[in-house]
Amino acid sequence: QDYTWEDHGYSLINRLYPDVGQLLDEKFQVVYNLTYHTIAMHCGVDTSMLRRAIWNYVHCVFGIRYDDYDYGEVNQLLERNLKIYIKTVACYPEKTSKQIYTQFWRHFKHSEKVHINLLLLEARMQAALLYAL
Repeated sequence: QDYTWEDHGYSLINRLYPDVGQLLDEKFQVVYNLTYHTIAMHCGVDTSMLRRAIWNYVHCVFGIRYDDYDYGEVNQLLERNLKIYIKTVACYPEKTSKQIYTQFWRHFKHSEKVHINLLLLEARMQAALLYAL
């Protein structure tokens, strides 16, 4: 059975520590919805599928899978080097290097790569909270 932040984690943390659930949820939503509608040199792009793929891939790395998500999107949208980077930062941050950082999305802006870091770190935090709760 799915145990999700929206359905279970949020309400449980609010019962244990009032108002923190709202603050965490706002933090997750701000990072998840952050977009400039650009990818590399392309403007006016809907990045929601990419953001969802990154978020769900991080959860998948930590053993959380959702029945209503098509994980084929992850393989279509995330290149191998990006998946390696995400897994390294999420699971082994001490092994993160400049070489791994520069190997994915070579033609993308650093601000877009920073957004990837924000997404994966918040998704990792949410996954850890789901396990803890």
